[in-house]
Amino acid sequence: MHELLTSHFSTFQLGLLSFPVMLVLIAFRIPLAAAMFIVGLVGTYLVAGNMRMMDSQLKTFAYGTLTNYSLSIIPLFLLMSEFATKGGMSQALFKAAEAWLGHRRGGLAMAAIGASAGFGAVCGSSLATASSMGRVALPELERAGYSGALATGALAAGGTLGILIPPSVVLVVYAILAEENIEKLFTAALIPGIIAMLGYMVTVSIYTRLVPGSGNALPSQPYAARFRALFDVWPVAVIFALVIGGIYTGAFSPTAAAAVGVAGTALVAWSKRTLNWSVIKLALLNTGQTSAMIFFIILAAGVFNSFLSSALVPQTMAAYFLEADVSPWTILIGMLVLYLILGTVMDSLAMIFLTVPIFIPIITQLDFGIPPAEVGIWFGILVLMSAEIGLITPPVGMNLFVINAMSGRVSIGETYRGALPFVVSDIVRIAVLVGFPSVTMGLVRLLY
Repeated sequence: MHELLTSHFSTFQLGLLSFPVMLVLIAFRIPLAAAMFIVGLVGTYLVAGNMRMMDSQLKTFAYGTLTNYSLSIIPLFLLMSEFATKGGMSQALFKAAEAWLGHRRGGLAMAAIGASAGFGAVCGSSLATASSMGRVALPELERAGYSGALATGALAAGGTLGILIPPSVVLVVYAILAEENIEKLFTAALIPGIIAMLGYMVTVSIYTRLVPGSGNALPSQPYAARFRALFDVWPVAVIFALVIGGIYTGAFSPTAAAAVGVAGTALVAWSKRTLNWSVIKLALLNTGQTSAMIFFIILAAGVFNSFLSSALVPQTMAAYFLEADVSPWTILIGMLVLYLILGTVMDSLAMIFLTVPIFIPIITQLDFGIPPAEVGIWFGILVLMSAEIGLITPPVGMNLFVINAMSGRVSIGETYRGALPFVVSDIVRIAVLVGFPSVTMGLVRLLY
């Protein structure tokens, strides 16, 4: 087998061939981690011509990869998400946003989006944000007579704020793969995340004007009630200030900040009497399962990326693009378009694991008119923004399925149609961030 393939293909061609082979394996429902692991090991054998490199990888990769201290932040943020969900924070956030925005046309949908942003600030997971806010807001939207398309589309889009507003598990994974600073990535994500929230609210406002009756206004609440509702979200504000403020000011490392967030969300859930031993065990079990899945993918990605490196795929492609007479902006836009296409059939983590090790050596050597040290951070936010669109685009938009499953009266087609205006908002926002890198990097430059 080795002689047959190597006689017909160069090592670089074998590296390129690994991508369609892996996609075929995934199409046959083989898990992403297993597909990457198998292709990486077999590819390494074909390039090396013997088993010694494979044996060395199997002996050293697991320990060398999974003992990385930075990885400890992932289970901590996942556990923080579990406790935040159990602590009823999503309900308090939605009630506060409803009190201030519900009297506007489409205000209840705007409130759901604002509450999703607030919950994302103590969560870091898109699916957790979507499911938690869906349970709280969807019945209210239905009772208020909102159209099924707007109600489910707005909640699905709002769920993406779980990974756009820091802290974000996806950004942590990107930081590890791209060897970028987690604190700077979190800082860079804050302004684009706020822009995303405001863009979604503007989208709701435009939608309700173009489609009359899709989102009726509720009676206005007195300011006393509004401030009472706002006071009820103080735990979220305190936890966000401790976690993100601690990271920005240098008081905590990201890992220490995640531990503080876990303790804070656990205390809030305990104070609301929603935390007991059975809930804690379930939260730990869910965290362990999700962490194991992510860690296995990281390990498999390491094996696969080692094969690609030995096949000289990143080096050859970087050299080609640097020597080609192609604008750096054309290359960047091509990469982002590829993310939009992949997002229709793959989840965000899968896209990042597959593409970042290939794209980073290329993108960091191109000249975009900003300091080279900033390119990887700026690109990471663009990747995050592009990947989250996949959560609300068919046919594999996970947020769409999560929200649609919660509503017994809305067809999946209606949910797809309701999400499309938010996809347009996403594309406009990405275009702004591409055209004006300072929007992303301004806060990083100010603080660092």
